[in-house]
Amino acid sequence: MTTFEAFFGFSGTPFSRDIPVEELLETESRQELHGRLNHVARTRAFGVFTGDAGTGKTTAIRRFSQGLDLNRYRVLYISDSALTPRNFYWEALHQLGCEPKFYRGDAKRQLQKALATLVDSEKKTPVIVVDEAHLLSREMLEEIRFLLNLRMDSYSSLSLVLTGQSELRETLKLQINEAIWQRVDIRFHLPSMSPKETSDYVSRHLEAVKAPGEIFTPAAIGVLHEYCGGVPRKINKVATASLMAAPRGNSRLIDDHLVRVVIESEFES
Repeated sequence: MTTFEAFFGFSGTPFSRDIPVEELLETESRQELHGRLNHVARTRAFGVFTGDAGTGKTTAIRRFSQGLDLNRYRVLYISDSALTPRNFYWEALHQLGCEPKFYRGDAKRQLQKALATLVDSEKKTPVIVVDEAHLLSREMLEEIRFLLNLRMDSYSSLSLVLTGQSELRETLKLQINEAIWQRVDIRFHLPSMSPKETSDYVSRHLEAVKAPGEIFTPAAIGVLHEYCGGVPRKINKVATASLMAAPRGNSRLIDDHLVRVVIESEFES
């Protein structure tokens, strides 16, 4: 059975994670996010970055992390839907090449020393990224306060990045979390893409796999944007399903009718 990649003459699979981040579309808002992330790293600040599900926050973090100078920064990326303080310290210490102490208090002090060694001896800035932060428990948010106070208010030994869905902002604005919200240096909310950005996004993915000419008609992209709301993750799924359906009709041009049929049969049934 011929794959859709072979049918269209692609060099790879579009709309997949295999495409290098440097080849992905950088919209104006994503450029702004990238700039603010770099500012947080450079100034050892505390940043909170939000966006609805599927808008590309994790991809942006991946691009940001890969772009940092490894001689100057050490990135610790932590993503756990049920993150506890103990798990946090264990994961951070493992990424630093340390064998975590059994008790949480000991592991906390161990991490503090390890971060100090990075800063003082290796002359590197630790950049701790906590993804899916909208799922953090109250107990874990209290540990965030501890991280922000490692060396008192006069000096920050690390950069701290929290990324999560939109409700993260609302959680941090609650009175019980006011002490944390007041410490946030940089805030940014990543919006969905505009119709023009959706069109550019589709084109960029197809260019990355050397697509031989137009694949999606303008009307098809219009339907894609309308249904997916400019959310990259949704666009990836519907566009891929449309590409897979095209060979059945022996059509190398995907129009709005085909996209609607795919949406109705695969995403609304």
